[in-house]
Amino acid sequence: MTKAAAIVLPEKLPGRRVEEWKYSDLRTALGDGGFGTGHARASVGPLPQGVEFFDLDNLDRPEWVKAHYGKLASNSVSAVSMALAKGGVALRMPKNRVADQPLTLHFSGNGHVRALLVLEEGASLTLHEQLIGDDTRNIGFEIVLGANAHLNHVRIAPSADAAVQVEEVAITLATHARYHAHNAAFGAKLSRLELDIALAGQGAQAHLTGVSVLSDNHADVTTRMHHMVGNTQSTQLFKKVAAGKSRAIYQGKVSVAPHADASDSRQTAKALLLGARSEADLKPELEILADDVKCAHGAAVGELDADSLFYLRARGLLESEARNLLIHAFLEEAIPEMARDLVQDQVNDALAHISSLGALA
Repeated sequence: MTKAAAIVLPEKLPGRRVEEWKYSDLRTALGDGGFGTGHARASVGPLPQGVEFFDLDNLDRPEWVKAHYGKLASNSVSAVSMALAKGGVALRMPKNRVADQPLTLHFSGNGHVRALLVLEEGASLTLHEQLIGDDTRNIGFEIVLGANAHLNHVRIAPSADAAVQVEEVAITLATHARYHAHNAAFGAKLSRLELDIALAGQGAQAHLTGVSVLSDNHADVTTRMHHMVGNTQSTQLFKKVAAGKSRAIYQGKVSVAPHADASDSRQTAKALLLGARSEADLKPELEILADDVKCAHGAAVGELDADSLFYLRARGLLESEARNLLIHAFLEEAIPEMARDLVQDQVNDALAHISSLGALA
């Protein structure tokens, strides 16, 4: 039995005794069946002009797939998807091409699935990723950005209360490559997005934002940002709203390698608790092995500001309207323009659902 196949046994999956998984007990959430033996699917919408597509079911792989596929599996759960996935997609934007429209990528079904996205030197693309269905799923996604490549990545994970959904995204950025990503998560029985980002070339930049609006469910975002060389930049801003018995999690570790001077990193996580039984676990970390750097991190958890609520009530707003207005204001900063049209309606629907349960009354 291979190492990866052995890990798929329920007793080998990470649980709360594993430090990085202590807030998201994957073993308990999956139960005796583990991830099972199903095969989830990845599908794409109309391909923007210039984008090349390859079906990973086909073992006669082109050189660009052979060069990059399977090279960035960063943890044990990702190794499981690599060993057990059947199917998936590989996509490439050739050198100096700019996509004329966004590329859509959907993940659906139960089980394991893989995806690969390669942007060659000077290429530019916007990616819209969405999870579909109330299915238990393990996604492994590799992204390779060449020199001066630019990727905008919007990921939406709708509410899937009965599902366990895990996605590991491993990204490497060459010289002056730029990665802008937004994650909107609305919870599951256990939901976890893991981002492992290597700023491997001078001038590389990664900018992450995310929002979670939860009601009686779970959403975990875990990031690892590696400043491997100097003159690299990263920012992270995550805002979370937790109602009912939900649990919102952010774990973010920034590592600055020796001699990676002039690295610049900022990470901020904030959570708003709407009920006595809701919980937020925010854990930003820094590991700095270079001298000339600018790094900062912060976290805050709180409730709606009583004075602001009183101010709005005094001007004629109903309490539920005032609460909604304050929550929208709290989230606004963490929803960039590139994601606003895709995310805003889902945020409104999630808050309306929370309000219907009485959390905003």
